[in-house]
Amino acid sequence: MKELVLIVSLFLIFYLVPFDNPAVNESILNGLKMLNEYAREHVLLCLVPAFFIAGTISALLKKETILKLLSARTKRYISYPVAATGGAVLAVCSCTILPLFGGIYKKGAGIGPATTFLFAGPAINISAVFLTARVLGWDLGLARLIATLTTAILIGLVMEVIFQERGTGDIVNSSDQSSPDDLRTWIFFFLQLTFLVFSTLKVSKALKIWLLVTTGSIILYMALFMLKRDERAHWLSETLDFAKRILPYLFLGVFIAGILTKVVSERLITLVLGRNDFFSSLLASIIGAFTYFATLTEVPIVQALQQLGMAKGPTLALLMAGNSISLPSMIVITKLIGKRRAFVYFGLVVFFSAISGFVYGLMG
Repeated sequence: MKELVLIVSLFLIFYLVPFDNPAVNESILNGLKMLNEYAREHVLLCLVPAFFIAGTISALLKKETILKLLSARTKRYISYPVAATGGAVLAVCSCTILPLFGGIYKKGAGIGPATTFLFAGPAINISAVFLTARVLGWDLGLARLIATLTTAILIGLVMEVIFQERGTGDIVNSSDQSSPDDLRTWIFFFLQLTFLVFSTLKVSKALKIWLLVTTGSIILYMALFMLKRDERAHWLSETLDFAKRILPYLFLGVFIAGILTKVVSERLITLVLGRNDFFSSLLASIIGAFTYFATLTEVPIVQALQQLGMAKGPTLALLMAGNSISLPSMIVITKLIGKRRAFVYFGLVVFFSAISGFVYGLMG
C-alpha cells in the first residue's frame, strides 16, 4: 500500500506537473531546498541514531513482558501506562501498529489497553519524539509526548467504560518463557540514547564533538566486540529495515512540505488554523484524522503549515490526530474491531486531540 502511494506520488510530480510554469518551478525548487536543509540538519545526527536505537529495540530487547502486561489479568494502573508507553519499547511505527494492535486485541487484550496502545504507539517511537523536538521545538515535542500519553489512556478508559470489555486470557502464553535482557544490552541501548541526546544539546561545538566521538567510540566498541555475530547482524538488519521503510516517505513529505509553503495561501491557513481556539484545533484534528501521514512525514508538513501561520493549538491537534489515524487506517481498524467500536474510537481521537490542542494553545 505505502509503496503504491510513493510510486503514484512520484508519477504525479514528475509526469503531470507543468515544469515550464515559473510558479511551479519556484515551488519545486523550494521543495528541493527544504529537502537539502533536512538532509544536512536532521538526518545524520538525529534520524540515523534513532534508526539504530529502533534496531536495538527490535532486535535485542525482549518484548514478551510488555505484551503480557496488556492482558486482562493485569491491573489497570499497570496495563494502561504500559499500553501508552509500549510503542517506544516495541519500536512501533505507523506501518506496523495496525497488525500489532489486531494481534494483541484478538489474543486477549481488552478494548481499553488495545486502543491506548493503538493511539500512542506511533507517536512515541524514538524517531518521532526526537524529530518533533529537534525541528518544531522542545516545548512542542514535550507537549506532544505528554498529551499523547494522557490522551491515549483517556481514550482507552472511555472505550472500556462504553463497551464494558476487559478482554480474556493472556497475550502471551504462560508457557512461553524467555530469558530477561542482560545488562550489556541495556547499556548498549542507553549509550545510543545518550548519543542522540548529546546531538541535540546547545553547547559549544568542541564539547559536542568530544561528547559524540567519545560516546560513539564506546558504542562502536560494544557493537564489534561485545555483541555476538548473529546479534550484530540482526541489529544492523533491523536498523536498515527501519531506514528503508521510513526515509523515502520522509523525504517525499519534506519535498511536499517545501512546495506547500509556496502554493498554499498564507491567508487561508491563518484564517482557518491561525487561532488558538477550540474550532481551529477541532478543524486541524479532523484534517489530521483523514490525512495519510507516513511515519515522520507529519513533522515537515506541520513545519510548513506553521510557517504559513498555523497556531500552536491546531499544530498539536494535527500532530496527534494525524499520527494516530488516517482514512486507510480507519478501514483496517473498522475491520478489526467492528463499526461501532471503530467509529467511537475515531470520534474520541478527534475530540481529545482537539481538546489537547486547545489547552496547549491557551498555555501560550
